[in-house]
Amino acid sequence: MEKIIIIGSGPAAWSAAIYAARGSLSPLVIEGQYSEVNQTRGTLPMGQLTQTMEIENYPGFPSGKIHDYIESAIPTDRVAILPPNEPEQRTILGAELVELIRSQAVFFGTRVVSDEIIDVDFNGKTLKLVGIDGNLYESQTVIIATGASVKYLGLKSEQLYKNRGVSACATCDGALPRFRNNEVAVIGGGNTALEEAIHLANFASKVHLIHRRDKFRASQILVNRLPEYPKIKVHFNYVPTEILGTQEKGVTGIKLAGTAGNTDLELPLAGIFVAIGHIPNTDFLKDNIELNEDGTIKRPIPFCSNTSAKGVFVAGDVADSRYRQAVVAAAGGCMAALDAEKFLAEN
Repeated sequence: MEKIIIIGSGPAAWSAAIYAARGSLSPLVIEGQYSEVNQTRGTLPMGQLTQTMEIENYPGFPSGKIHDYIESAIPTDRVAILPPNEPEQRTILGAELVELIRSQAVFFGTRVVSDEIIDVDFNGKTLKLVGIDGNLYESQTVIIATGASVKYLGLKSEQLYKNRGVSACATCDGALPRFRNNEVAVIGGGNTALEEAIHLANFASKVHLIHRRDKFRASQILVNRLPEYPKIKVHFNYVPTEILGTQEKGVTGIKLAGTAGNTDLELPLAGIFVAIGHIPNTDFLKDNIELNEDGTIKRPIPFCSNTSAKGVFVAGDVADSRYRQAVVAAAGGCMAALDAEKFLAEN
């Protein structure tokens, strides 16, 4: 019987583990498994940050000799699985940031299991979790921090240039040197796509907003704002067919096919931002917990991490369809751990 189990392995999960471990709760983190299935659907351990380039907006990591610090702060066996890099002057990579938070959680006594939770039962006196190989876990509290998976285009070339010009977060990556004063594209037609395009207009020389239909799905308020940004050029009735690039430069352009008889296009670009949506990772919950219309986990008590299930708390992108930032997820992990600790004390 565990006091607290945390499902997930991104900033929300590891931050929750740090607080729970320092609160003498001896947390168990179930971090998922490295598998071909998880690779395909974007649910590998360590979360979306492993697919993120350099991070400039997480407090505490200015540009500098990060490489030396990483090698001194993370165990050698974990350094070996990080993306290859050179010890040049730069800021921290997404994968490195998550590894640092993980190492901190383990240092304070967090235990880690590589397993995939496929079913849960939150209706009994204890909370039960079932792993992919049939392992049964029981706990008095559970924190769900499984994140959300980005909806990508599904192109082979897209996979090739992830982290090398293909991004799913303009707020995270838009200010990087690769994209500054260069032409970029945003794929999508909803609120997120328009918000990303407007954000990128502050950095890029030109933003191509590409949508497969003849009108946006975004709110009219956002649509009305587009003319205020002359850098944004809209391309209706187009779908990406291939992302162009080289081994040395990464992304160099995109091929577009017309969907309404319009001529195919090829645009030279330095970056492509995919903004066609996110899928909260909640399949394993089935009907054990209430969800919002967008698939995120419902938080019935404002400003708290409680869910509809007693003793079950939530943190990170699995409950957040608005901000989706590492620093927000980390804060949510802190809240969930404190709420779980309070629940245990009261019960």
